[in-house]
Amino acid sequence: MEADIEAANRELADARSTGKPCPPLRGRLLPEGDVESAYRVQQLQARARQGRGERRVGAKIGLTSRAVQETFGVYQPDFGMLTDAMAVGDGVEVPIGRLLQPRVEAEIAFVLDKDLPDPQLTTVDLIRAVDHLLPAIEIVDSRIAGWDISIVDTVADNASSGLFVLGTTPRRLADVDLRLCGMVLEHAGEPVSVGAGAACLGNPLHALHWLAGTLARAGDPLRAGDVVLSGALGPMVPVTPGAAYEARISGLGSVRTCFSKGVTSDH
Repeated sequence: MEADIEAANRELADARSTGKPCPPLRGRLLPEGDVESAYRVQQLQARARQGRGERRVGAKIGLTSRAVQETFGVYQPDFGMLTDAMAVGDGVEVPIGRLLQPRVEAEIAFVLDKDLPDPQLTTVDLIRAVDHLLPAIEIVDSRIAGWDISIVDTVADNASSGLFVLGTTPRRLADVDLRLCGMVLEHAGEPVSVGAGAACLGNPLHALHWLAGTLARAGDPLRAGDVVLSGALGPMVPVTPGAAYEARISGLGSVRTCFSKGVTSDH
């Protein structure tokens, strides 16, 4: 099994470096449903990133939207690591060649000012730990050919992470209704994805609670200063090279991203 975990890690690393997606890992290198082994692959990738000098800056929660879960037949959340190398400035053009099969989704970013080492967190603990919120766009990506993923494939692939963009309008948690805040993601002035906070496990704070408890139990808790991406508030949208996207979230403001012209493996 250890050899298969190493092989899965190598295939994902090769896909990232060559720009050529690899076949699904499930049923080939990793057993169907073996999430524990998938996280071991993810940890190997995290060590490699840190070995290249990347700094962990937080975590992303994935598979929180029912629409996204139904797309891939996955019915539980997952998580991946965020590093400084994944951060892109608001409105800054992203070279399309950095990505294989990019898609965008609008999310809420929690920025923490307290460590969360206790697995038995209360809602009050979470509220006290959140310094501020930001609107965010996650540029998700997959090293698995054709986005043919299961929970095992996406977990191994750092929860299908790519890049992330944070807005610059911090808001206090008390000033935003996380469950009811509406979201619209636009391309060329037209809505391409709509949703609300309730689409994210019923409330994005529930997603943060799941992640904080999960990481605390694993001995790698969230820390003060971490950025946590809540998970999608609506359906993912495939990226068109040369296009610009803007997400607006009620009470949080807006955030933008755009892409250079070129070709991805989706096109």
